[in-house]
Amino acid sequence: MTDPTDPTDPTDHREPTDPTVAVNAAMEAEFRLLDPGVRSSPELLAALLHPDFEEFGVSGRVWDRDSIIADLTAPDAPVPRPITASRMKGVQLAPGVVLLTFDTESGAQRAHRSSLWLLTGGDWLLYFHQATSFDDALTTS
Repeated sequence: MTDPTDPTDPTDHREPTDPTVAVNAAMEAEFRLLDPGVRSSPELLAALLHPDFEEFGVSGRVWDRDSIIADLTAPDAPVPRPITASRMKGVQLAPGVVLLTFDTESGAQRAHRSSLWLLTGGDWLLYFHQATSFDDALTTS
């Protein structure tokens, strides 16, 4: 059994709305979504996407939860490529609300991304995501 007063106990006893815990939990969930195995599984995707999920994709397409799951997991969908994330940072906007921003690279495609995660029924679920394609020559920060 863990002891919340023991400083050597590795279990994190802070509240789930503690900013550090919240941001770390949202980041862990985001990294799961970037995993090709998760991206090809309707069950694993559904477990991470809020029922009201919406995405503005790098292509300009607007996705909802059902359409993104159907597209990523369709029998004729391309095999998901590995996605590398960098410069990820997060901020808790309110208890149970975390905004992540980061860059991704998959093949030749690079994108700035933002994700809004909500603590829903004890789970961190992706509520909104936006991706914007970029070229290093146009990036100043």
